[in-house]
Amino acid sequence: MEKSKKIVDTKELSFLYDINKHILILFGLISISCIFFDLYFPNSNLTVPFLFTTLVSSIITYIGIPKLKKFKIKQIIRKEGPKNHFIKQGTPTMGGIFFIPIGIIISNIIYFNKDDYQIILTLSFIIIFFMFIGFVDDFLSLKKQLNTGLRSNQKIILQFFISLIFIIICASNNLIPQNIQIANSFVPIGNLIYPLGIFILLAESNSTNLTDGLDGLLSGCSVLIFTGLAIAILIENPNNNSTLAPLCIVMAGACMGFLFLNKYPAKLFMGDSGSLAIGASLGGIALITNNLWSLLIMGGIIAAESISVIIQVSVFKISKQIKGKGHKLFLMTPLHHHFELKGNKEVQIVVNFWIATLLLVLINLIFFIKS
Repeated sequence: MEKSKKIVDTKELSFLYDINKHILILFGLISISCIFFDLYFPNSNLTVPFLFTTLVSSIITYIGIPKLKKFKIKQIIRKEGPKNHFIKQGTPTMGGIFFIPIGIIISNIIYFNKDDYQIILTLSFIIIFFMFIGFVDDFLSLKKQLNTGLRSNQKIILQFFISLIFIIICASNNLIPQNIQIANSFVPIGNLIYPLGIFILLAESNSTNLTDGLDGLLSGCSVLIFTGLAIAILIENPNNNSTLAPLCIVMAGACMGFLFLNKYPAKLFMGDSGSLAIGASLGGIALITNNLWSLLIMGGIIAAESISVIIQVSVFKISKQIKGKGHKLFLMTPLHHHFELKGNKEVQIVVNFWIATLLLVLINLIFFIKS
């Protein structure tokens, strides 16, 4: 018995060492990238905001954990999920209420009294309200003691109206382009920006929500995507002082600081208050900077998570109508659960998804540099 326990402990220590090593590599990679682009682009401002936000985010999140425990704000694991997730029952959740406001506050300080401060206020609006929708969802879930807070239609309706208000504000103040850049081509869309913008915000926020299913998965991928967006914006606007690159890197820092405590085994989860806000910020920034194509490429893992659910439901319903019995293409969705049930360790899945996201970010940046 003691021998088997020692083997389990050794394996656990190995996984802890592995994830800590990869987080340090991720932090170092982003820091070096910020330093390089600050030297290469004199008008950029990435390194100090990233490091400062990471520090503040990790400290505030760490301080907030005992508060969540005090008020018994703890994760409820859904019965339909993988059985090994039940050991996470009781982990503090709703961590998004700590690191998301940090990103918003620091962004507003950086851009205050600058020409594009109106853009920051508009983006702050949608991020805060999506965080609030997530907060309500998390709160109701805790109140019901079930892993379901708001019903799906309630959540979509709230997201729809907030997205519509955001698009109207942006369009009336000429904050979003009337054409969409796809690769090297510009496609004029005119008033179609309204439905397209709403679709992007709903799709991105719900995709990030689905991705947030393993310790450190969404927070790690978000760090890379926000950083990729920051660099893409710099490459597009090398001589412009007023870009959203610092905002992107501040959001990357907020996610990085949270990741230090959200890594396996997570000391807390971000909850819907964090995941919905991340999706709204990614979608909002991509819309305003005309980087929807970049977001699609760099956020490939997030898109795959969402698409896996759509495919699973569609295949099940169609096969049930044809054969009378539903067929599942994946063992379980979202996609990360499929790999879990195939026997892959949580840390391995998370790190592999980070690496895949890093490769997609690099592919997008190589495309930008060549074009």
